[in-house]
Amino acid sequence: MTTVQARLNAQLAQPQLADDGGIRHFLGVEGLSRTQLENIIDKAMGYFDDGGRLINTDELAGKTVMNLFFENSTRTRTTFEAAQKRLGANVLNLDIARSSTNKGETLRDTLWNLEAMSADMFVVRHSASGAAHFMATEVTPNVAIINAGDGWHAHPTQAMLDMLTIHREAKKPFDELSVAIIGDIKHSRVARSDIAALQTLGVKDIRVIAPKTLLPKGIGRYGVAVFEDIDKGVVDADVIIGLRIQNERIGSPLLPSTSEYFKMYGITESRVAKARPSALIMHPGPMNRGVEIASSVADGEQSVILKQVNNGIAVRMAVMAMAMAGQDRAKLG
Repeated sequence: MTTVQARLNAQLAQPQLADDGGIRHFLGVEGLSRTQLENIIDKAMGYFDDGGRLINTDELAGKTVMNLFFENSTRTRTTFEAAQKRLGANVLNLDIARSSTNKGETLRDTLWNLEAMSADMFVVRHSASGAAHFMATEVTPNVAIINAGDGWHAHPTQAMLDMLTIHREAKKPFDELSVAIIGDIKHSRVARSDIAALQTLGVKDIRVIAPKTLLPKGIGRYGVAVFEDIDKGVVDADVIIGLRIQNERIGSPLLPSTSEYFKMYGITESRVAKARPSALIMHPGPMNRGVEIASSVADGEQSVILKQVNNGIAVRMAVMAMAMAGQDRAKLG
């Protein structure tokens, strides 16, 4: 690791970590160590009973969690709320469309008012990259902040639910895996967070597969192998992760048509056959069937897409419980 990267990781870790090394906020996977990511996975595993069903706990009993979704979301918001209720929290969902921020109030004032209502935790999704970090460092540092996705920057709980899914379903340890990520790498916060988490957990063979128009400049510097040919990129992969193509890209110079994209980059049965026989098929959702992935693959035996959703509840339980415990220790210390 370069000196610059080490310094960046230290800066990214600072607002997230309490003095004892525990999680105080969960803003991104960057800056967290392999041990810290493994602790999240282990904590999430503890929320399954012997039959693989999710359990309920009282770890957030008496705590008030506010969900602040400044961007539309169904899957992420719903699984966060399910996780909060399983932890025994008091849950409040802010109606952003009717909030005071739409009446001219600053985000800072809105957050201070919510904090005054005895909020213990904010789960935040925002279109601005760095919004969660801003809240944790500049506005409400004494409220646990969980990043539910910010701009193109990060989606750390999605990355960790992907890591939990791989941990539970893959037949190899992380160090021995080959992982292929296919789709709009350039605009994907999921891709950024997945790559960071995979690297931290020891995955050495990470491949990104996309047309040039959907690859960020300098992607090779991220320590990944870059492929424009999907048929070459998926060979012997242990995990294939498809990414959603956003509708606004279709018909633009970045992406001429959905049919052309599916022909060149769709995850089909013939392409999955080039990967390992036990390869996992993953997708963060929502899926565009017939664009990013064939229905026969999405619903096939190798697909773990629905398991990702269930694992998302466990991971979100884990990071919220750990962050709240970190905040409580900081206030006592």
